[in-house]
Amino acid sequence: MRFEAAEPLNALARRALGFVKDDTAVGLGAGRAATAFVRALAARVRAGLRVRGVPVSEATAGLAAELGIPLVGLEAEIDVTVDGADEVDPDLDLIKGYGGALVRERIVAAASRRQIILVERDKLVPQLGSRGRLPVEVIPFALPLCLHRLAALGLRPTLRMVGERPFVTDNGNVLVDCAVEPIGDPPGLERTLRAIPGVVDTGLFLGTADTVLVADGTSVNEWSRQR
Repeated sequence: MRFEAAEPLNALARRALGFVKDDTAVGLGAGRAATAFVRALAARVRAGLRVRGVPVSEATAGLAAELGIPLVGLEAEIDVTVDGADEVDPDLDLIKGYGGALVRERIVAAASRRQIILVERDKLVPQLGSRGRLPVEVIPFALPLCLHRLAALGLRPTLRMVGERPFVTDNGNVLVDCAVEPIGDPPGLERTLRAIPGVVDTGLFLGTADTVLVADGTSVNEWSRQR
């Protein structure tokens, strides 16, 4: 069963390797699909591919280093970033952040020439918010204010916990998971949330993905944004 579950992710990883050029810097995402890609990329590195990785999280950095991928920072010119997503709509807009790395994911994507998103078919939604959850990263000092403002917007915010402690991001912030219905105006909601003092970022990634690779079993379909 574990093998069957891994196969769509491995198919996505193999397809994504086709976007990686020799002697370039590659953004390394977080999550299950991105981890499969990191492992596949490491195998190519061992076979002689010359790349440097720019990880979006400390966990990704640890895995890449363990597997022998040389790491660099944002001083590198990133040719392509390969990452996952929690929702993808028909316009290739995304919700990210279920894994907690959304701020660094956005920064690395912004520093890249191209962002490739890897998802299984169940992540496709007709409208962002369809899975009912939108992560928001918040400075701890501002948490009471942010919870109040988010609740006033009808978003039913919940502080993300790990056991009895708040989940803390690699940036030292906390995550608030907002309960959402399908979002009619994602850009408008993004502006509203970012205007709340103490909100660092949201899981709405609008216009960042250039290509989305979608696994349906072991077959992979490719969608590209029309620029």
